[in-house]
Amino acid sequence: MGAITIKRLTVMEEADLLDHKFSEQFRWYRQGEYFRKCLDENLAASRITLLTYYEKELAGCCHLLFQSDYSFFRDQKIPEINDLNVFPEFRRKRVASTIFDELEAIVSASSRYIGVGVGLYKDYGNAQKMYTSRGYVMDGNGMTYKNVQVEPGRSVMVDDELIIYLIKDLSSIRSET
Repeated sequence: MGAITIKRLTVMEEADLLDHKFSEQFRWYRQGEYFRKCLDENLAASRITLLTYYEKELAGCCHLLFQSDYSFFRDQKIPEINDLNVFPEFRRKRVASTIFDELEAIVSASSRYIGVGVGLYKDYGNAQKMYTSRGYVMDGNGMTYKNVQVEPGRSVMVDDELIIYLIKDLSSIRSET
């Protein structure tokens, strides 16, 4: 495996690099202000965005939200790992696991729990397996659609907004530090 390094988003050039690389890598991504907004939130300490490099080449990024849009996490003050993206050529090289190691270490200094949401259709299969293998368990609140709990008998669209949220108890990490 190659060397993986992680850097926090801190300057406009990095936000513009993410914007450019995402538009090259993912046809669903539309260039715009998203990563500049992320930079503003990083500078305001409401979000941490980690850029990940594999052998000095940008391999992806992930965010940590201190104030989740998901009401259970927000009410319980559970930080949320959000929007993990690893570029296809860097998958299966421990990039995502390294990002999670870093985010879990950051959160364990101030919180017992960390959370993550994951989609429910096949495209999310690898993420579902990774999260559960790392000790994340369902939070017990069922599915959400656009962060609203799905009620029995109601129809919802199966798309990226249909999510189940998972949590992990970080107390074992806290005791190691």
